Amino acid sequence: MPWFQARFTTQQPFAENFSDLLMELGAASVTFEDAEDQPLLEPPPGETPLWELINVVGLFDAELNQQEIRQQLLRQLPEDNATTLRFVPLEEQDWVRAWMDDFHPMQFGQRLWIIPSWSEPVDPEGVNILLDPGLAFGTGTHSTTALCLEWLDAHPPTGQKVIDYGCGSGILAIAAAKLGASQIDGVDNDPQALIATHDNAEKNRVTHIQGFLPDTFPKEQQADLLLANILAGPLEELAPTFASHVVAGGSIVLSGILQEQAESVSRVYSRWFEMEPAAIDDAWVRLTGTKHR
Repeated sequence: MPWFQARFTTQQPFAENFSDLLMELGAASVTFEDAEDQPLLEPPPGETPLWELINVVGLFDAELNQQEIRQQLLRQLPEDNATTLRFVPLEEQDWVRAWMDDFHPMQFGQRLWIIPSWSEPVDPEGVNILLDPGLAFGTGTHSTTALCLEWLDAHPPTGQKVIDYGCGSGILAIAAAKLGASQIDGVDNDPQALIATHDNAEKNRVTHIQGFLPDTFPKEQQADLLLANILAGPLEELAPTFASHVVAGGSIVLSGILQEQAESVSRVYSRWFEMEPAAIDDAWVRLTGTKHR
């Protein structure tokens, strides 16, 4: 079936309203794209951040009246947005297959792999995690997640108790489980993230991951390793809480930190942890430390 796109640029506060408008006009789907090459952090649990300036893209069946859709949009778009409006014909193709072709098995460290469900393991003897790309809960494609996975591959938590705080898709919790952790607690303030963690754990035949909202997570619970791939601000705020959940001599792994934020975050955690030099990947940072005895 042939298609066409209606594309225009708008500011972040108006994007959702214009998305609704496109759907009312018959769009099969609406997507948002970065209009200014503005980097986004991997979102904290429960949030979906957007760029300040956004390309809004509506996908329409070519049988719909393009001229009528254009007129409706021009009547409702502000002048500065209307001047960016354009229509783009698309060749017929298998959209699902095109989307799947964008995602391939990814290796982290020596033996840890993330495998989409439609792919065969590259290394059958490796530690393979089945995980399909979805909402930006974390699928290994972002540097912050990759940094944590590489650390886990190099430091398998065999027999350890692990906390994954801000678990999202459960990718770090599942990796810890497959690398030998004896008990894993996933904590997230978004119930949907806990559902995603549970479902992904089932797909990977991992049965010893428990999910908690922050308010229900036992305050006395301690672990040998705490992983937190969130953002610098929440990481600093949660430092006392995280320290209380790590046993003496235990490890902490922090990510979601930009390079210019690393010194500040490390300084906060040095009250409780012996912090190591930052690991850097594409302007993103992973911090690790050992709890003072």
